Amino acid sequence: MENAAVDISNKKKHCEQHMHRYVMVQTIDGVCCDGIVEHVDEDMVYIAVPYCPNEYGRNDYGNRPFHGGHGFGHGFGGGFYPRRFFRRGFPFGSLLALSLLPYYYY
Repeated sequence: MENAAVDISNKKKHCEQHMHRYVMVQTIDGVCCDGIVEHVDEDMVYIAVPYCPNEYGRNDYGNRPFHGGHGFGHGFGGGFYPRRFFRRGFPFGSLLALSLLPYYYY
């Protein structure tokens, strides 16, 4: 039990060191996700994942690309504005790897 607590503490510290950086996260069940480390709390790391629609007009998480009154549209009279990022939380216990990715400007 003590080793698990140390492991989670190390993962939390590693995530905090990469705050606001572009990273790749891999979980123990094989899920990979790239994005920006947005927030770290006691149990989870939160990643801002870029929105990438597929051919059906939905992103990989089943969300519609446009919505009213949320994200960029909130507080500006509602309306429909594209959402650029989605927040995903990952529990420290499920993390296998978090690695820094290079960011290129084209």
